[in-house]
Amino acid sequence: MTSVMALAGLGLAAPVQAQDGPLRIEITNGVIEPMPFAIAAFHDEGGAGEYLAQVQNLIAADLTGTGLFREIPASAHIARPESFDAPVSYEDWKAINAQALVTGAVRVEGGKVLVKFRLFDVFAGQPLGDGMQFDAGTGNWRRAAHKAADQVYARLTGEGPYFDSRVAFVQESGPKDARRKRIGIMDYDGANVKWLTDDSALVLKPRFSPDGSRLLYTSYASGFPQAMVMDVNSLAARSLGQQQGMSFSPRFSPDGRWILYSLEQGGNTDIYQMDAASGAQRALTNAPSIETSPSYSPDGRQIVFESDRSGTPQLYIMGANGGEPKRISFGDGRYGTPVWSPRGDMIAFTRQVNGKFHIGVMRTDGSEEKMLTESFLDEGPTWAPNGRVVMFTRVTPGGNGQPFLHSVDITGRNMRPVKISGAASDPDWGPLLP
Repeated sequence: MTSVMALAGLGLAAPVQAQDGPLRIEITNGVIEPMPFAIAAFHDEGGAGEYLAQVQNLIAADLTGTGLFREIPASAHIARPESFDAPVSYEDWKAINAQALVTGAVRVEGGKVLVKFRLFDVFAGQPLGDGMQFDAGTGNWRRAAHKAADQVYARLTGEGPYFDSRVAFVQESGPKDARRKRIGIMDYDGANVKWLTDDSALVLKPRFSPDGSRLLYTSYASGFPQAMVMDVNSLAARSLGQQQGMSFSPRFSPDGRWILYSLEQGGNTDIYQMDAASGAQRALTNAPSIETSPSYSPDGRQIVFESDRSGTPQLYIMGANGGEPKRISFGDGRYGTPVWSPRGDMIAFTRQVNGKFHIGVMRTDGSEEKMLTESFLDEGPTWAPNGRVVMFTRVTPGGNGQPFLHSVDITGRNMRPVKISGAASDPDWGPLLP
């Protein structure tokens, strides 16, 4: 858990409108030259020790990892502020072409790491918002750094934050024809891995609850696929009722009240809805086709899912209580694994066409379809909490191909592998942490 406070007592003011407006990156589909920024050496305000450099380096890594920012190395700095409260020498930072400046300090007391920062528009010669302070237990110092970086990112882009979040995933080991799998959660950047299951039974597709406290997944512990729910903290897990058939692809509604899943009975697969509290369930589709991979819209009013009712797997939208679906994908090939953006404006999906796999996005009416990736096998997109970045599984080709996690901006730029040890698949990006 972290806490936050504005540093109102430090005399910081909200940004004044500069002649050309506050410093802000305009994110478009065109080529972006990363914004040059500097991080002045953070100050030790008591007991910071090794946390000092670690916090500063993590903030820089979060920002540069977006592909939107370029850090000016410390070796180029002219100004060397003597304290966190020292006035900013804007001309010295202009001289090295820093457009934004981050200053900060770290203190350790009472088992907590306290991180404070300020952000400045160098060329306008003014602060960008109030300074802020975050704290976290020494074992969770990364959260305080992520939260500071989130605020810098949000102020410079106008986008929502996403660094202080976690991702659930499946680790894979063993030969391709006898894979062993277990579920883990990690920080968005691959750090702080925690294992939630062992690899004694096949597990697939972990999905966070809206508050991140629970996890849905599919388990083969009984010999056939069964939807399960787990408490992330206690690791207590239970089956989602006694469905007569094979259940898979479970996912929570935005309010956590309902659970969507696919249920196969007698060779037919339909989408079902379950009351998360009572276990009461009902079918939302009733067709001879295969309906699977359901995902709610952020307002909980609609569901997007995959169906082969037209002959090949395509994407459809229907009301949250069922009803006649509307097809939204019309391109060649096969569409699957749709997931609604947290913003509500787009749907990410997997598309297979001409022997290649793609991660793509489209508007909720099917318009403006865009392929973000192309590979031997890309699949299973999941959205960052701010709807700007998509994470997915990429499988390397060949008989011994391995899955790895990658992320990409929704413009198709900044493709990056997630830094996690070993093979991994089925990512699900959880909410921002409190």
